[in-house]
Amino acid sequence: MKNNENLFNQRHSLAHIMVQAIQRLIDPGLELGVGPAIENGFYHDFLWSKQADQELIKTEESIVKTTFKEMQRIVKENQNFLYIELPGKETKELLKMLGQPYTLELCDDLIKEGETKLGIYINTINGQAAEKLLAHTKPDYFKKYQEATNRLTKHTDLEGKFVTFVNMCKGPHVESSKEIPVDAFVLDKFAGAYWKWDSNNIMMTRIYGVSFETKEELKNYQLMMEEAKKRDHRVLGKKLSLFSFSENVGLGLPLWLPKWAGLFRTIEDFWNEAHRKNWYEFVRTPHIGNKKLWEISGHWGFYSESMYPPMEAGQTLEDQKAGKKVNEADSEQYLLKPMNCPFHVEIYKAEPKSYRDFPLRRCETGTVYRFEKKGQLGGLTRVRGFTQDDAHIMCRKDQVEDELQRVVKFILYIYESFGFKKEDVKVYLSLRDPKNTKKYAGNDEGWELTQNVLKKVADDMKLDYTTEEGEAAFYGPKLDFKVKDCLGREWQCSTLQFDFNLPERFDMTYINNKWEEERPYMLHRALFGSFERFIGVLIEHYAGAFPFWLAPEQIRIVPVADKFVDYADNVYNKLKDKWIRVIVDDSADSFSKKIRNAELMKVPYIVIVGEKEESDSTVSVRVYKTKEQLTMKVDEFVNEKVRENEERSL
Repeated sequence: MKNNENLFNQRHSLAHIMVQAIQRLIDPGLELGVGPAIENGFYHDFLWSKQADQELIKTEESIVKTTFKEMQRIVKENQNFLYIELPGKETKELLKMLGQPYTLELCDDLIKEGETKLGIYINTINGQAAEKLLAHTKPDYFKKYQEATNRLTKHTDLEGKFVTFVNMCKGPHVESSKEIPVDAFVLDKFAGAYWKWDSNNIMMTRIYGVSFETKEELKNYQLMMEEAKKRDHRVLGKKLSLFSFSENVGLGLPLWLPKWAGLFRTIEDFWNEAHRKNWYEFVRTPHIGNKKLWEISGHWGFYSESMYPPMEAGQTLEDQKAGKKVNEADSEQYLLKPMNCPFHVEIYKAEPKSYRDFPLRRCETGTVYRFEKKGQLGGLTRVRGFTQDDAHIMCRKDQVEDELQRVVKFILYIYESFGFKKEDVKVYLSLRDPKNTKKYAGNDEGWELTQNVLKKVADDMKLDYTTEEGEAAFYGPKLDFKVKDCLGREWQCSTLQFDFNLPERFDMTYINNKWEEERPYMLHRALFGSFERFIGVLIEHYAGAFPFWLAPEQIRIVPVADKFVDYADNVYNKLKDKWIRVIVDDSADSFSKKIRNAELMKVPYIVIVGEKEESDSTVSVRVYKTKEQLTMKVDEFVNEKVRENEERSL
């Protein structure tokens, strides 16, 4: 979107037009929050005032219908978007007159930060059209903007014009509403949003809109979203019996049903094999760590918003329930780990290191726990407990570039193994802010080396990347990898992150070839991001119809009648012995219902056995993906499926 300035301006302008439409016909006293352009559209936050039309705001449907129709009218009015700057005092007086307490609060914040002039965007129409506006809109709306016109005339040339909307805003916007195609936007959905993103503040109403440059693009997007609903992993996960959630267990903590656990294990086996081939060493770490560990790492001070409170390990639950206090000498406070990194550092420090030991590549599939609010939890992509496919690489300065290239190749290999091509991968290079280097850990030499080598590797490997200055974490620069699914949606998965913080805090050293202590370079790396999130992405990418090697249930055998169950079991055993995930449907359902059930579960192969198959030692096979039907000898079929499993064909 940043590369399409016109579309960005249209979307931002539609956010203003939307709340203007609401002020005109529904609530002249509407109190505004923020309203930016976003990917695929825009939104605006607001609060209803006492002036709101109570009949119109009864339902979301009536709000959307009234607002959208008025937005189309505003676009056709060819309103001008005019930018001016006013001194702080005049801006505050204007906002008070307009009845905008929240924008006034933002104004005060900017003045405290040293701003002397504030940006204001004004919408205007030809003054001769004002009479029609008076007849069409709420009287209080017209009166308010009549006064705004008079006030603003002192600061800019508004001769022959009437002001229809005012907001403190830096822009940018379109010059005229006529630049916005009237048939290429819609209002999408309602949501709640805390003022200033703080749960201690008031909850505002948010309306989202969708906007594109043409009617055709909007239609294509809507079709894509309809398809996305069908592919929603939360829906498919339930239908395909993959995972579930239980309030008794806890929100945001997925339960892996047998099929889901099988899928997880298949992906983990692949992950383990790939790491062995890439010369990684496997480590295991506990789920909890002493408070002291998190104080040393800095998480206690800098990451506390994403961590759960300490638990007291110096007493039993029985003692606590009885109200017994813990002696200071016996007190031990532990925390659920939000990351594996400090544990891997302690493993590094367990033995002295020489320059000859490098590079060290340590990996783990470790479950971590991070605080999430109830309202922010969502399926597998936003959970409280998840399994991170973590690795940390410690290396010498002269090994940094080679290790980066190895990891990037590894990431691309992983994506290709699941059907994502290199052209589907978008990379973001996050660098430190050159104007404010003091807020970052490490030294200039380390930052210059790692930033330059990240860029060099991205260039040499011809990655499609965007540089984002000032977006680096305080402890080091990074590459974030986002993959596009079959619907063109981007998903954040892999991360490649340098860390200057932990080596300093834990005093990580090795003896170099001059017999001097030296600090190693440390690289964090995750391929999937988390197993849960990545599998959620895969469910939606494949629409639940997994490739054979990944399918939770690979083959379902359906006997034509009960007397052929023994033959079905014989075929089952041959497949099971080869580690094929197979079941026999010997339920009381009719044959046709069994076939239908297997198709609904998106099983790659349905094997039908009856009298002819038993006498010929064959199986009749229905292929879910192609819908073809074929007959094969049992051993031939088994060998073919073993080969397909081993090749991990898509």
